[in-house]
Amino acid sequence: MTFQRLLILCMLVFAPLLSAQAATTPINDAAALQGVKEGKGVFLIDFSDPKKTAFYLEIIRGTHTGLTRQGVKPDFVIVYIGPTVRFLSSKPDDDLELEHGDALTAIASQVKALHQLGVRQEVCTIATRVYKVPNDTVLPGLTLVGDGFISLIGWQTQGYKLVPLF
Repeated sequence: MTFQRLLILCMLVFAPLLSAQAATTPINDAAALQGVKEGKGVFLIDFSDPKKTAFYLEIIRGTHTGLTRQGVKPDFVIVYIGPTVRFLSSKPDDDLELEHGDALTAIASQVKALHQLGVRQEVCTIATRVYKVPNDTVLPGLTLVGDGFISLIGWQTQGYKLVPLF
């Protein structure tokens, strides 16, 4: 019997046992959350891709839900800087809307859902000026701040932990 056939045979025999064990072991973050009552996180969003932005906003919302489910009170802040601010306007430019309309709709939906969860979301006005996004078109639920980096420093100084996004 070749090694490959032996390996396949072992997988067929032991796979049901392993999956039965996995089904009875709860998947959670109990070790990391031991003694934690509140999760203070700050997320810096600086993406040039609207699909990636929508994806990460969905992940952040899921993280909020996951902490709540595990008995930890989430306290999140999102700081939007750079080209991401182009995706946060109720009146995006025509080319952006034409090329990425679905992603922009998803972003607006996530922004709204996160706002309803109590997540503070800040938009850097340096970025809105650089990327020519009129401040009066920023989506509802977002708060304008003078400088996203200052905001980030302030939140970290107040004990919020930076959650890196790539």
